[in-house]
Amino acid sequence: MQNNQIKLPTYVETPSINKDSMAGEGPFKATVEIQNNLGFPGEKVENWHQVAIDKMSETKSKYRSVQVFLDSCMKCGACTDKCHYFLGTSDPKNMPVARQDLFRSVYRRHFTFAGKYFPKLVGAKDLDEDMLDDWYNYFHQCSQCRRCAVFCPSGIDTSEISMAAREVMNVIGVGQKYTNQILGKVKKIGNNLGMPEPALRDTLLDLEEEIKYDTGVDVKLPIDIKNSEVLMVSPSADFFAEPHIDGLIGYAKVFHESGVSWTLSSYASEAANFGMFIGNYDVMREGALRIRKSALDLNVKRVIVGECGHAWRVAYSFWNTLSGIGGGAEDDYALKLQNQLDSNYPQPQHMIEFTYDLIQNNKLSFDKSKNNHRVVTFHDSCNVARGSNMGDIKNGQFILPREVIRAACNNFIDMHKDSIKSSTFCCGGGGGLLTDDLIDLRIKGAKPRMHALKQSEQESGVNTLAAICAICKSQFSRVLANYDFDPYMVVSVHQLVSDAIILKEKLDQ
Repeated sequence: MQNNQIKLPTYVETPSINKDSMAGEGPFKATVEIQNNLGFPGEKVENWHQVAIDKMSETKSKYRSVQVFLDSCMKCGACTDKCHYFLGTSDPKNMPVARQDLFRSVYRRHFTFAGKYFPKLVGAKDLDEDMLDDWYNYFHQCSQCRRCAVFCPSGIDTSEISMAAREVMNVIGVGQKYTNQILGKVKKIGNNLGMPEPALRDTLLDLEEEIKYDTGVDVKLPIDIKNSEVLMVSPSADFFAEPHIDGLIGYAKVFHESGVSWTLSSYASEAANFGMFIGNYDVMREGALRIRKSALDLNVKRVIVGECGHAWRVAYSFWNTLSGIGGGAEDDYALKLQNQLDSNYPQPQHMIEFTYDLIQNNKLSFDKSKNNHRVVTFHDSCNVARGSNMGDIKNGQFILPREVIRAACNNFIDMHKDSIKSSTFCCGGGGGLLTDDLIDLRIKGAKPRMHALKQSEQESGVNTLAAICAICKSQFSRVLANYDFDPYMVVSVHQLVSDAIILKEKLDQ
């Protein structure tokens, strides 16, 4: 445990204002090479102000929701204490309404009558160097979790404004190193880690040997197998480290028991899509098209997404128009894929849905006592909770993961009702902020979630935190110790499945 542990209060309190407490330079900026790899200017362009205003004009026209959100805020304050970053940092610019106003004030100056002629009366401001610095700093203190939108009477979604601001900054040559470097790796190699195909294959072989040693059963992790029923697209964290890799082992065991043929892809070995974080449709589409190409080349019938929050949001909400996985896109390749995929199943489908369906049909057996040393609670990841659904039932994204956990565990306890499901607190590391140059922000942003977890620990003996998001798992592994928790208490939901599932050797092996 760390010595600089943070003492949590008895109740989550709205903090006193601490003006400019998080003022600064923001995260590390992308280099020329990183920017150019994505087609963005490597340095701030000379006429950056005009380019930025032109991009704002394009953005508000292209994404009509952005203009609606900019025009409809009543400054009612309902969002003020809903942001985990404001609760953790006390900086008033981390109030959702104040963060929006960094963008809204410039919008009013250039795109409204009152802002053009009476700017001071309506809080309109120009996009000067100081404002740009605030944009870069504070729009990278938003994890795009959308919790503010749940409580806003007008449904204003700060995440879309954050995405729009980041897109504007990228086109003038001011990009974030962490997100843009990762996107360059996906573009070049196919996954966030930059893991080449030989390393990926070696990892999968090592895992097969590990499962055989532990269970005595030949469970395979196939890759690039044509004519498989399922293409499994997982966050690349699942190939790299705990607790993620234990979830991947869980997927493999479930597929083994189901008898459904499946494959991973060396070309599209990444479900996550950081293009959403920077608000750029074209970059987001490039990642989605890699998955489409793999699905076509491997001639699969279904596409299933692993445990990653924003990967599932992009798949559920955007893949249809980005790539044609689901109805939407109408180019030749999209139509070909739609004809190829099996319409009897959701396209795409989450791994939780797949496992849940098997459980409902009594196709999986568990020894729940294997998890009896755990008292488990579940963290609703933001992009799943507030940007998607699962199954064919209302609020399935809340129901299905909990049912899978209950199938594998005897001891499950939910955190306080005000901190779960659609009201869930962010882990503090989402939205492209999972980088060590923002570790102070990440620790402070995790505070509300840590408070709810501490309450569950004290009242119910919770010792295991399950999640279905790679970013959440990475963030918790890093910040739990700061709040006097065991950093190894965070697990994948499919790790719980893996530990309890009863495997049977297949007759054809």
